Amino acid sequence: QVQPVESGGALVQAGGSLRLSCVASRGIFGPYGMAWYRQGLGAQRELVARFANTGVTNHNESVEGRFTISKDSGKGTVILEMSRVRAEGRAVYYCNRGAGASTFIPWGQGNQVTGCS
Repeated sequence: QVQPVESGGALVQAGGSLRLSCVASRGIFGPYGMAWYRQGLGAQRELVARFANTGVTNHNESVEGRFTISKDSGKGTVILEMSRVRAEGRAVYYCNRGAGASTFIPWGQGNQVTGCS
């Protein structure tokens, strides 16, 4: 399978926690690292967090301190632990390579997360 498969999305109340998982063919991310992206209604897709092959992680300023990206290399899985979720409405979360648009593999279906008050 070339496309990643994301899971774990749900409706969550503000302040709550959620754990997203992404499974892809082993090795599909290559040297480009792994990343989570999200797209809200009427918005462009944006980077949420990135896990480089060096082990360095970066998080979007808007989620810094609340979300954490990690990976299970043995299972080819990348995780996004979300805490203190905000009531920002609906967004679809996707995983893909973390090195920019020219390296992306086909996008999966994504997984919807809705933060509500």
